[in-house]
Amino acid sequence: MNITFEGRRAIVTGAAHGFGRAIARAFAARGAQVFACDINAAGLVETKALCGAACETAVVDISKQPEVESFVAQAAGGSGVDILVNNAGGVLGQVGRPLEEITPEQWQGIFNVNVTGAFYCSQAVAPGMKKAKRGRIVNISSGAGLGISLTGIQAYASAKAAQIGLTRQLAHELGPWGITVNNVAPGFVRSNPTTERQWESYGAEGQRRLVEGIALKRLGAPEDIAHAVLFFASDQAGWITGQVLSVDGGK
Repeated sequence: MNITFEGRRAIVTGAAHGFGRAIARAFAARGAQVFACDINAAGLVETKALCGAACETAVVDISKQPEVESFVAQAAGGSGVDILVNNAGGVLGQVGRPLEEITPEQWQGIFNVNVTGAFYCSQAVAPGMKKAKRGRIVNISSGAGLGISLTGIQAYASAKAAQIGLTRQLAHELGPWGITVNNVAPGFVRSNPTTERQWESYGAEGQRRLVEGIALKRLGAPEDIAHAVLFFASDQAGWITGQVLSVDGGK
């Protein structure tokens, strides 16, 4: 299957490292004009260097609607946005703690970046996609949204489940305009400083148990997630929408 994106404009959020960087690089390598954003300016510089001239970057807090709208307008130019990948998310440095210790700000912060940000970005690209009568939105959730969080972070598991619900709802709302909305749910991948700390916290025995629980008996890489996104964003996936694809090595 030869997947190319010549002439397409793709937004990738959370592109300063990990999955987002791998996704941005994959689109750029296949001919897309990529617009990558994150709150991590230094990481975006490296992403830009790796992607080359096919990638433009901007520091954007996706939990702030005005920033999202300005960035999407810049990315759309006069041509519109063809592809949106809502990858930004994470745990915001939080660790698993008992339910009664979680503050409203900690709970809401994780929802803001994992769900509200995806909503704002989708809302911003929808008018242009409707006008073009085509478009691809791909959300990046987590195995935590289908089961439980390995770190015990209540808000993260809840937010990723909510994002999956948003995926299904938007698929039905936007389908009449030829816009597909799908979701990739990664398993555990050592992809950024947070997952590296998580991996180290397991110790040798915990690491062994985690890998043994995977059907393929190995961890994946950010590129494995990027490949799933490329498929959902491609013309070959034109009759697939509202779906969640677990990319986790087999559970």
